[in-house]
Amino acid sequence: MSEVHIHKHEVKSKNLVYSILLNLLITIAQIIGGIISGSLALISDALHNFSDVLSLVFSLVANKLSRRKASIDQTFGYKRAELIAAFVNASTLVIVALILVYGAINRFFNPHPIQSVLVIWLALLGILVNGFSVLLLQKDAAHNINMKSAYLHLLTDMMASVAVLVGGLLMKFYGWFWVDSVMTIAIAIYLIVVGVKLLITSTKMLMLFTPDYIDIKEIVREVHKIPGVNKLHHIHVWHLNDEELHLEAHLDCSEDIKMSEFNVLLHEVEHVLFEQFHINHINIQPEFNKEDPKDFIVQD
Repeated sequence: MSEVHIHKHEVKSKNLVYSILLNLLITIAQIIGGIISGSLALISDALHNFSDVLSLVFSLVANKLSRRKASIDQTFGYKRAELIAAFVNASTLVIVALILVYGAINRFFNPHPIQSVLVIWLALLGILVNGFSVLLLQKDAAHNINMKSAYLHLLTDMMASVAVLVGGLLMKFYGWFWVDSVMTIAIAIYLIVVGVKLLITSTKMLMLFTPDYIDIKEIVREVHKIPGVNKLHHIHVWHLNDEELHLEAHLDCSEDIKMSEFNVLLHEVEHVLFEQFHINHINIQPEFNKEDPKDFIVQD
């Protein structure tokens, strides 16, 4: 296997630790405040915050595992741990959202007075804490699907706190206690949308699907332009994690060349695959007039 070395963004795990501590603080405060005030939206926000704490802890563990070196028993190391974390975090977003919808519907038909002032202050606290956590993880989220899942948890929770604040103000000044249920359902719908999207992305990576932006036929066309190449076939392209895009394939040479000549040919193939398709891990099996299927995609 050939590896093209590229600059990797270093994820800062200490930012996750800070976010965990901050969210644990706001979770405890919102649970107590929700019970005292009687606000389902506030308790829902606290429940979401608690799911944030769990997801952040899971992301932190996955991030630590992903840095472990490969061994005889784990030849890829634990690099896919972060994909599993992203999948689990996305799943919890959807599950929490469904729980919120169920509770909000029951409360909508059985509304009762809520201490709106306490709701307003705790919502403001939630906005500040989650907003700061979002800023901590924003840069890492752009480079890592695990950190993105944690970032989305925090971002949606900040937006949930904004919704709770709006609801608290409407309850205080207009006595619209049904707004508490409406805001809860709105929060839940948004959670489902972002959760399902992340769930689909992480599932595709875990299932080793070809990335959406990769065109196998275009890869073949470009490689076939290289002198000495007869046919690239039996192709697999997949993400090991966010940073590593792998390709393995059989390369049928047009002539019976020496291994040293194949090395030159392979270097040209690697250059095309990296420069045009950003594939940085390449495993090519050389062939010449070998009797085997020559389809681009071969079902083993």
